[in-house]
Amino acid sequence: MSTNPAEASGLAVLTEAERAGFSSRGYSDEVLPIPPTQRPWGTKNFITVWMGPIHNILSYFTVVGFFALGLNALQVVGAILIAAVIVSIGYVLNGRAAAKYGIPFAMQIRDTFGVKGAIVPAMIRGLIAGFVFFGLTTISSAQALDIVFDRIFPGYLQLGGGTTLLGLAIPTAISYLIMAVITVVLYLAGQKFIDKFSNWASPAVWVLMVIGLFLAVSNAGGLGNVLSYHPVPSTPVTVVGFITCVSMLVSNWAGPIVNIGDLTRNAKSTSDPVRGFPIGMLVSYLLFAAVTIGFMASLSAVSGGAIDVNKPTIFVDAINSIGNPFVVILLILAMNVGATAFVVFGNMLPSGLQLTAQFPKLFSVKTGGLVAAVVGTLILPWQFVQNTTMLYLFYSFIGSMFGPIAGIMLASYYFERRQQLDLDTIYAEPGTDGGHPGGVNWRAVGVLIVSFVITMAGKALPGVALLATINSWAFFCGLAIGFVGYLLVGTRRRA
Repeated sequence: MSTNPAEASGLAVLTEAERAGFSSRGYSDEVLPIPPTQRPWGTKNFITVWMGPIHNILSYFTVVGFFALGLNALQVVGAILIAAVIVSIGYVLNGRAAAKYGIPFAMQIRDTFGVKGAIVPAMIRGLIAGFVFFGLTTISSAQALDIVFDRIFPGYLQLGGGTTLLGLAIPTAISYLIMAVITVVLYLAGQKFIDKFSNWASPAVWVLMVIGLFLAVSNAGGLGNVLSYHPVPSTPVTVVGFITCVSMLVSNWAGPIVNIGDLTRNAKSTSDPVRGFPIGMLVSYLLFAAVTIGFMASLSAVSGGAIDVNKPTIFVDAINSIGNPFVVILLILAMNVGATAFVVFGNMLPSGLQLTAQFPKLFSVKTGGLVAAVVGTLILPWQFVQNTTMLYLFYSFIGSMFGPIAGIMLASYYFERRQQLDLDTIYAEPGTDGGHPGGVNWRAVGVLIVSFVITMAGKALPGVALLATINSWAFFCGLAIGFVGYLLVGTRRRA
């Protein structure tokens, strides 16, 4: 087939006849390549896409846990900015194939793992992580929404008299239901509405974060007190511990690194994500870092320093320390807007696309996303945010899966395929193997399994220092093992 790159934009051009041929094989329009003339995203979109979603309670709770490991304010800022650089590089490199060919992650992964073997990484990204992150982010937002309702309706937190529903307090259960419904409605509104929502929501979140930051710095007694904030000075910080913090934060955004193609396939040119992602991530994470240390220093000053950095709702308490009820309510609502965008873009959309690609007769992108919402609630996600220990265990688990997948994808696209994909084998005729015997690239599957076992071995054998360190750096080590391992087992380039 012919996929002649458009010279000016670096995009591959697919004829209408070729696209219609793929459609006739049973592939839905939602997973077909997007023609270059229908790509709506420029550099600005890639700068702003994560501006709002970054500011969500779950991400802040993740970073606040760094203080419990002994980091001071400047070290936390350093860990955050290093993570931002790594994540943006991951977005640029792993998003290039989708930007060139206009295909979603669910189809791109078929080239690397095979048309049948792709179900393994697709289910890991779209289902396991998508489901869990829906629940984790929604419960974190619900706990924050409790504060809003209690401010507006005094006594809200006493509803039910301590009665719980599946381990969740009645007020928080109500807040969870509200947040889940809002997220689902937004998702069902469709991609165009979501794009418009992101365009106005992200700047609004930023404005409110900046206002809150100024108030927090004032509460803390000035910028000097914020920069010198160090709640657990008795815990020594090691290089291993610092890198572990960076790895945890990268793992928080590792899912989008794997399936970033779901966004870059909308690019007007291959250079738009290259320009947009680094600017957007670095600037956004700089504000994120400032808000983290500013709000925590504010809480410390208001409470007299008696705070528990491992408390599940610690950052909600930090927001509450701002004092002004109106500003507190707006800040929490702004972060919940960011959380909603994070769930929609980073979790429901990938889940919907994976289910549609793997089971086109059973699911559409919308119904697939609904499955993520339902299952993400049935797993009782509030059990994972009782403390940072459980949350970090989850991050090491997904880092052990996402790191290898990303590494294998990069090795395959840049070294095995030489940045050239054969869409005819990706959108293979039903019943054919798509270029891999039996439809499975066992080299990729085998490397993924080995990588996962090695990176998670430290949990089973914590006494082995090397394995424990590898597990602490799960995403990084998994990425390296997956990348190098795939090259070592012998990549082969199709003719």
